[in-house]
Amino acid sequence: MDFASDTLTDGRRFRILVVVDDFTRECLSLVADTSLSGARVARELTALIARRGARPLLCVSDNGTELTSTAILTWSQESQVGWHYIAPGKPQQNAFAESFIGRLRDECLNETLFTSLRQARVVLAAWQRDYNELRPHSAHAGQVPASIMRPSCSPASRLLRAGSAGGLRPVLTQAARDGGDETGRDGETPLDRTEKHRHDGRGGNPGLCL
Repeated sequence: MDFASDTLTDGRRFRILVVVDDFTRECLSLVADTSLSGARVARELTALIARRGARPLLCVSDNGTELTSTAILTWSQESQVGWHYIAPGKPQQNAFAESFIGRLRDECLNETLFTSLRQARVVLAAWQRDYNELRPHSAHAGQVPASIMRPSCSPASRLLRAGSAGGLRPVLTQAARDGGDETGRDGETPLDRTEKHRHDGRGGNPGLCL
């Protein structure tokens, strides 16, 4: 997931929460609003899971303040959804989202004058339907993303296993600068480690879990 932004004709800026499925290439959500806080992102993800009837094994994002907030860390822990932060300054680690947003901008945002949020939401919904249901994708031999069946299990599930006999627990990871990952340790939850970094000053950004 990532954010895109644009401007209404009256000069007001708005942002778009973009959520895409790395496996099916389906655009799961395009949420437009003037403000998208971490709490709002968490609510949208909860609503998305309710609509789909299943939760993801792992979410991948950059280190934006909304996505490293306590609201997101708490949501990840309570929902048992792993969260992986790409390395700072390495957008290529989230290359599919970057490519998708580039296509969204070229085909929709740059081609439309938005007069209101309501109009923007209607236009984005129509573009999303076209992308998911009508446009063949080369990664799936010409099938449209909405027609691809999701796998029941993914290698990403390995990232969710903590050193506990209690089964799956959410583990937030961040790619190190050399490309390595760091997973849960000493039985701490992601929220525990984030609070520790806040108090002892080791964390580079507030809410960032290393």
